[in-house]
Amino acid sequence: MDISEIHDLVSDDLAKINDLINQSLASEVSLIGQLSSYIIRAGGKRIRPTLVALVSKAQNYQGDHHINVGTFIEFIHTATLLHDDVVDASNLRRGQDTANKVWGDEASVLVGDFLYSRAFEMMVELNDMRVMDIMANATNKIAEGEVMQLLNSHNINVTEQQYLNVVQHKTAKLFDAAASSSALVCGADNNIELCFSNYGKNLGIAFQVADDVMDFLSESSDTGKNIGDDIAEGKPTLPLIYAIKNSSGHDQTLITEAIKHGSVDAVDEIVRVLHATGAIEYCFEVARKYSDLAQSSLASVDNSIFKDALISLAEFSVERKF
Repeated sequence: MDISEIHDLVSDDLAKINDLINQSLASEVSLIGQLSSYIIRAGGKRIRPTLVALVSKAQNYQGDHHINVGTFIEFIHTATLLHDDVVDASNLRRGQDTANKVWGDEASVLVGDFLYSRAFEMMVELNDMRVMDIMANATNKIAEGEVMQLLNSHNINVTEQQYLNVVQHKTAKLFDAAASSSALVCGADNNIELCFSNYGKNLGIAFQVADDVMDFLSESSDTGKNIGDDIAEGKPTLPLIYAIKNSSGHDQTLITEAIKHGSVDAVDEIVRVLHATGAIEYCFEVARKYSDLAQSSLASVDNSIFKDALISLAEFSVERKF
């Protein structure tokens, strides 16, 4: 099942989430609607709302509380993107100028704050303290992950475990929260909620590791990013960590200096070293390991076409080209 087929299975729910997103962006301050709509409507893979919808369908849920969940998860995700682009001084996302490039850093940070607060207003509407607890913890962990990544910037001594700690906080935690919150509002028991929580966590790790590899493999027309953006931001991602560990001399120096100085001048040579050291294939192996863990987490979930779609989504997280 490819990603378009997965989206087709939950197209009605995704349309409802999109409608609620548009309704919930309403504000007397016109800039808030303009800027937040700009980044939300830029597209993207909509992995998180799709995950929320699939979890609800896999439980044969007939209500609409998960529409609220899918919306506030997307708001939190968008807020982190706005803040990330400011911190990283990024100027390209999803193939278009970043919001901070168009409106400036101050507006991007403040509208990101608006989306965070609107998300929590929507959580309160559910009147479910279990979901509030999950999301409060998730947003706290995401913030910790942002700080951890900042501390790792331009650091050539970051280990694979330190890298994975950042990924688990910064990316995987929101996937986890999306899946478990959807499960809870759909009436899942503790065992099934835990299954979906573990699925989301491992899906998020697989997704991010694969994403960091593709930073060196895909053109901006495919990913909406420039090749070597992570190097330019001084981020020691897993491909670079592995290549440093498994190279020496000129090749090793090439990568360490690029990370230290945030330079992409030698990005083509660095890509050569990544291939020569086996870093590319190693990272895909790591991503596949977490994809497999995500799939195995669904063992206790009843078989259905929606469970099949969740399995396909885990496979897509690694095999995708964008």
